[in-house]
Amino acid sequence: MPFTFENEVTGRNVCVFLVATYTDGRPTESAEWFCKWLEEASRDFRFGKTYLKGMRYAVFGLGNSVYASHFNKVGKNVDKWLWMLGARRVVSRGEGDCDVVKSKHGSIEADFRAWKTMFISQLQALQKGERKKSCGGHCKKGKCESHQHGSEEREEGSEEQDELHHRDTEEEEPCEGSSEEEFGGEDQQSINSIVDVEDLGKIMDHMKKQKREKEQQEEKTSLFGNTGRNEDGERRAMITPALREALTKQGYQLIGSHSGVKLCRWTKSMLRGRGGCYKHTFYGIESHRCMETTPSLACANKCVFCWRHHTNPVGTEWRWKMDQPEMILKEAIENHQNMIKQFKGVPGVKAERFEEGMMVKHCALSLVGEPIMYPEINSFLKLLHQRQISSFLVTNAQFPAEIRNLKPVTQLYVSVDASTKESLKKIDRPLFKDFWQRFLDSLKALAAKQQRTVYRLTLVKAWNVDELQAYAQLVSLGNPDFIEVKGVTYCGESSASSLTMAHVPWHEEVVQFVLELVDLIPDYEIACEHEHSNCLLIAHKKFKVGSEWWTWIDYNRFQELVQEYEDSGGSKTFSAKDYMARTPHWALFGASERGFDPKDTRHQRKNKSKAISGC
Repeated sequence: MPFTFENEVTGRNVCVFLVATYTDGRPTESAEWFCKWLEEASRDFRFGKTYLKGMRYAVFGLGNSVYASHFNKVGKNVDKWLWMLGARRVVSRGEGDCDVVKSKHGSIEADFRAWKTMFISQLQALQKGERKKSCGGHCKKGKCESHQHGSEEREEGSEEQDELHHRDTEEEEPCEGSSEEEFGGEDQQSINSIVDVEDLGKIMDHMKKQKREKEQQEEKTSLFGNTGRNEDGERRAMITPALREALTKQGYQLIGSHSGVKLCRWTKSMLRGRGGCYKHTFYGIESHRCMETTPSLACANKCVFCWRHHTNPVGTEWRWKMDQPEMILKEAIENHQNMIKQFKGVPGVKAERFEEGMMVKHCALSLVGEPIMYPEINSFLKLLHQRQISSFLVTNAQFPAEIRNLKPVTQLYVSVDASTKESLKKIDRPLFKDFWQRFLDSLKALAAKQQRTVYRLTLVKAWNVDELQAYAQLVSLGNPDFIEVKGVTYCGESSASSLTMAHVPWHEEVVQFVLELVDLIPDYEIACEHEHSNCLLIAHKKFKVGSEWWTWIDYNRFQELVQEYEDSGGSKTFSAKDYMARTPHWALFGASERGFDPKDTRHQRKNKSKAISGC
């Protein structure tokens, strides 16, 4: 039989809608047209309230309760619009929550499995011809929502009740029911029948009372029924089984319940003598001795250019089970060393660099997520420095208080992905409602730091490259020691981002942007360039001694200074100029090497593949 819409709504089919809520409560791109049509149809008198009469449906929404104001908004709307067109729901709307802390069953996958079990059970009951009786609102348990109104099959003369429900459903979810036979109770019969105008007040009071009872029940459930803890009473782990599987496939070595480590592609490159990353060019790190890790996989943003494709969790505060910093660092180093060991005997790997690579000297806390969210971040940094490991910490400028409380770091980065409130929201897609004020406060907090500070600007073509004057104002706000300007890295297609190769600027375009920017900030000049990473370094003139740049770091001196700081209880402070080192000629802007270390050999791949890792 050929497919027709009539078969869909009058047959024994049940239409199941799995819909996700995207940025600002909007539907995903693939569902945008459908949702727009459904909403317009539900409000268009030409369709009428029986347009989908006979259609049976079920809705499962996917969202993240961290975005409280828009949580599962699309699922709720689709459910409501179908109801307004006369369709009949066969099972309560399901709500999957990506937030493992607030998820009713511990993960969005578990939420779906629980709803699916209930859905299949209802289908089996319908197949057998069984009808579940409504409680009519007398059970006082808040488990049955069908008592909130009568049959979805409209009777002639009930337009007043429909209008009343339409006004109410703007704040309240639609009622549950599948047929006229399902409903019972005197209250339901009074609503189903034709009602006199003078009786509408009583019905209105009755519905408001039921709504209050439902809200009280939901509040009680949120307070006592879902504590964000497992069966043993412990906080839930950040890493769910599904997340563990996804991140492991991406090459992560996961540590405990919320940390991870991964081998950077530049580490592999320098082991082979094929060049180091831009941190080697700008600051003199040894890329083959750099460990890329994070003590927190969770982040407070969903940046469009995130190379992790948003497989990591999100959050605005720490609500998960917490591992101790000693364990995290110990396992991070062990996992890093195990990954280095895999390169033993690999053609091209230099023996001396392999041996050096087994001894971690630098730690890039920029792998994924927001490391500064980890409550014991200061203890973690202290442990790094005790092992003579330098620290490069990156934050997304959403935690100003944590920045202020941060102890000395070798180099502290703040991601400045946009210079206006509108573009920052578009690019970073932050969770915090007051994200812009937090962003500004974070930059102000950075200005108070005495050690090396860096603005990291990621240029996304057509999104944030035309805001030079606004960027200059942000520079005066935080007074960073350095400004890294880098073209965005394209990491392949992702359903979570609209980023394409068209958004990646050419290196010449990045250079031109930097030239124009330094004209607006007189205390800064272009110092270094790493063409391979499509990146340039702008440095404050205080790092120019005479005619020479001193952007590199004296790592041994830093360790001495930070030890003196710890021994004095924090009273003996030091500044960025106390551990600077001279920058070699090949790393400078304008040098023929374009930032490539002449000690290494440039290797061009015949078949270039997209890069999915870096620091």
